[in-house]
Amino acid sequence: MASVSHITPENARKMAQDGTGLLVDVRTVGEVLGESLPGSVYLPFDLVNAERLAGMGVQGKKPILVCRSGTRAAQAAESLAQEMGDVAVLDEGIAGWKKAGLPVDEGKKGMPIERQVLVGAGAMVFMFTLLGLLVSSFFFAFALFIGCGLMFAGFTGTCGMARVLVMMPWNKAPLGGCGASCAVGASAAGTAGTKGRG
Repeated sequence: MASVSHITPENARKMAQDGTGLLVDVRTVGEVLGESLPGSVYLPFDLVNAERLAGMGVQGKKPILVCRSGTRAAQAAESLAQEMGDVAVLDEGIAGWKKAGLPVDEGKKGMPIERQVLVGAGAMVFMFTLLGLLVSSFFFAFALFIGCGLMFAGFTGTCGMARVLVMMPWNKAPLGGCGASCAVGASAAGTAGTKGRG
């Protein structure tokens, strides 16, 4: 029977330390390179499935999915629970972990995807509005299109611009990346299908 439970940061840390749980980070490479939970393994949201987790040492352990706030982890857990049964989500994600005063491994700081989307969309709206005022009113249609795209992303939780930005070179792990746990998830990327992003 498929079930998704929510686990407090303290309980998740205890389970990871005593070997009954495995912290699985489902965020983007850029986010993981910026900060990660000690002992976690990396498997991006789009690649989460039971077969890949089995190759990451989840046998006999409860997978505890982790993201920034818990939203993406909950989405991934719903589909994973259909394949594996018992899956957990870290309450409030890494934000809750830090709020509980638990340790976080700091890496290089990059701009999160959400902020990259805001900067990119804002720059395009500014540029197309300026072109609409100075060159041709035709350019206002592009600004309108971007606004509609942002509303769609807000209503559905799916952002096309974020999907494109995730594939950009500055959001990829460098060769050697973020350690052995990151390399496992990254090596799975070559054979992956995609699933909707949250």
